[in-house]
Amino acid sequence: MKIGFDQKKYMEEQSAFILERVNNYDKLYLEFGGKLTNDLHAKRVLPGYDENAKLKLLHMLKDKLEIIICIFSGDIERSKMRGDFGTTYALETFRLIDDLRNNGLDVNSVVITRYDHQPSTNVFINKLKQRNIQVYTHFATEGYPTDVEKIVSDDGYGKNEYISTTKPIVVVTGPGPGSGKLATCLSQLYHEHKRGNVAGYSKFETFPVWNLPLKHPVNIAYESATVDLKDINLIDSFHMDAYGTIAINYNRDIETFPVLKRIIEKITLRPSIFQSPTDMGVNRVGFGIIDDKVVQEAAKQEVIRRYLKVACDFKKGYESSDSVERARLLMEELNLKPEDRQVVIPARERADCLRQESPESSVCSAMALSLPDGSIVTGKGSAVMNAGAAAVLNAVKELAHIGEEIHLISPVILEPIRNLKTEILGGRYLALNCEEILIALSICAVTNPVAQLAMEKLPQLQNTQAHSTTILSPSDEKIYQRLGIDVTSDQEFSSDNLYYNN
Repeated sequence: MKIGFDQKKYMEEQSAFILERVNNYDKLYLEFGGKLTNDLHAKRVLPGYDENAKLKLLHMLKDKLEIIICIFSGDIERSKMRGDFGTTYALETFRLIDDLRNNGLDVNSVVITRYDHQPSTNVFINKLKQRNIQVYTHFATEGYPTDVEKIVSDDGYGKNEYISTTKPIVVVTGPGPGSGKLATCLSQLYHEHKRGNVAGYSKFETFPVWNLPLKHPVNIAYESATVDLKDINLIDSFHMDAYGTIAINYNRDIETFPVLKRIIEKITLRPSIFQSPTDMGVNRVGFGIIDDKVVQEAAKQEVIRRYLKVACDFKKGYESSDSVERARLLMEELNLKPEDRQVVIPARERADCLRQESPESSVCSAMALSLPDGSIVTGKGSAVMNAGAAAVLNAVKELAHIGEEIHLISPVILEPIRNLKTEILGGRYLALNCEEILIALSICAVTNPVAQLAMEKLPQLQNTQAHSTTILSPSDEKIYQRLGIDVTSDQEFSSDNLYYNN
């Protein structure tokens, strides 16, 4: 994989800029937008970017900061899912706390935003308290965002509990968008200034990249990633008016800036130092790009990937047709089509061959997987294993230079697994999935040096690409993700069974 981003340069510049900003205040509330950990989108569009760059940045500043995690009570009630990992926001909050603690970072507390005594939220609060995690509840602010007098009063932010903090930088983050991070920051500003402290606010949002052109593929990829939120990149008119230079921001931040500025000025009783929403940001990611051509190509591939994903989510009932249409238009804006993804055509060609071999089959599943050297292997679904499992086995055989005629997994191992799955556990499908096949391979590796050699090649699948002609099961999606394979699918179910495909 070609590198287009200098991680070291970015980390040095980003940490220095945050420290420069905090010097203006006794305390800086720093809203962290996007994903704090496992930012796979940034990793894909900025080759060379560390998916845990934000976490490592915080570790560099750990002596000066503590962290508040926000979660919207409504997301807990409806079990909102994080799309990339398939976990609920509530469970993601637990994972986030573990990741932060494991990196030596101080988690101050969890804030339940727009709390209204909901039953599931109360259960979540009890779980946190049982693990000795401090929990605060903040309520919906009446009159927000227009009634500034009401918002900045004892009947507005004053109703929220004050969160006691001790470090000069307070990072406010959450499991996803809409968690209430901004409201928490502003509520804290109100309480700090009532206590006579000079506190400030800034925002750390990686995308869109403010110093890249509006129609740069990296910024278009951000729009494609947020079609469900209907985010649109715009030229920051406030920045243009104040400085005469172009900066890119997105519609929600630009629309809310006048109100946000008035609220901050009402709290601090002084003119805001910020003349634009871009001013509020501390993002330096654009300065880490060292090869724009590489980055542009990676972003274009992400736009295709996002279209295929949202189309599958629509097929599964998770997305609207408007989101699919928006993703398609963004792809066409860059003159792209699904077939421009390297692994799409080989997968479809393999499926066509299977249809010709078995005209009676209603669905023919095939998977194509690109190897680090650019070569492509395929796998087909069969009675023994599904296409995703077959593609992974064929890939490691190719990497280990093992002949096609050699079987990595003995039938002596496969048969008991199939019997367990159907006869004992009552499963209806004999074909083994990717996880089951990898477990079988690891068992064979104990006594078979060839299987062991194949197992050792699995890490080489990191950062490879794959495409399936049918929608993957959640289990196979997770295994591909853990292997570090970016996978997409065509919008066709592998069977007519309703339960299996969910």
